[in-house]
Amino acid sequence: MKHKTVKTLALFLTLFVFLTSSGCQYTSELPDTDTSTEAESETSSVNSSDSIETENTNEQVETAEESNSESTENTQIVDLTSIPAYSGTAAIEINGNVPFFSAEDQTRTDAFETYESLDSLGRCGVAYANICQEIMPTEDRGEIGSIKPTGWVQNKYPDIIKESPSYLYNRCHLIAFCLAGENANEKNLITGTRYLNIEGMLPYEEMVADYVDRTGNHVLYRVTPIFDGDNLLASGVLMEGYSVEDQGSGIQFCVYAYNVQPGISIDYATGSNWADGSSETTSDTNTTNNTSTTTNTTTNTSTSGYVINKNTKVFHSPTCSSVSRMKESNKQYSNESRDSLISEGYSPCGNCNP
Repeated sequence: MKHKTVKTLALFLTLFVFLTSSGCQYTSELPDTDTSTEAESETSSVNSSDSIETENTNEQVETAEESNSESTENTQIVDLTSIPAYSGTAAIEINGNVPFFSAEDQTRTDAFETYESLDSLGRCGVAYANICQEIMPTEDRGEIGSIKPTGWVQNKYPDIIKESPSYLYNRCHLIAFCLAGENANEKNLITGTRYLNIEGMLPYEEMVADYVDRTGNHVLYRVTPIFDGDNLLASGVLMEGYSVEDQGSGIQFCVYAYNVQPGISIDYATGSNWADGSSETTSDTNTTNNTSTTTNTTTNTSTSGYVINKNTKVFHSPTCSSVSRMKESNKQYSNESRDSLISEGYSPCGNCNP
């Protein structure tokens, strides 16, 4: 009887140890433990990686307005520092003129259009659509003057911009009205120069519209405004197009269009502007940007020449936003002419176009 009691006690202890150890394993997964925090962090990292690898899947496209992931991805694809300075061509090819659409998206024949929510500075993000006759407009374009995109500091330059009414800025649709019928959609309108709107973007918009009208096919179309840091005015836009049914043989492009205006200097941080050789910026007193009313101002453009980044071999105007982010050890000031610096192997900044 004594031996039987001992065996029963031993069995009870074994069962108790087993149950206790199982409870610790479960407790270790509770969110207030270090182990759980590490696991959640690792899971979050994996999910983030998965999101990057599956960019532009159907789920992401449908939720583009609720997420900034697509905008971040595209901004990373086009590094502003890798884009050559404007040299007289309104748009240049990027990535061998091959767009960055996923293989899955390149087979889509469903109609869709998505516009990212404005960021904390009020700036537009990615606009993405599958252009087809189903979403193209059948009515005339409406008024869009109620929208004041970031960087909207309007001026007339009749001596430089010969086309009436000679205004520098247009309200540029990321996805043109002729393609998707969007009117006063603040998520689809940026401040762009007349040159960007007419010379840079319009040829591609008309190309896509004509192709869809002729064939009835679908064209993946994405426009990403590229901002340098916290600038309110985009430096340019990345435009991508791909015709689905014929695997890109009808339409395929990937270009960067410059938000510049020949003969006019622009401060991309604010949108202020002035004729080359002049330091004065006079803005319409009735126009506003997203945060404040603009009045007549004078911009100190500094005549001390250029600021050279000794590391990148790029030279900037002294007022360029990139100068404030440059390491002091990399700064070098020069009073040499623009042509002299270029002849010495330096490149002009693609943002301020000195």
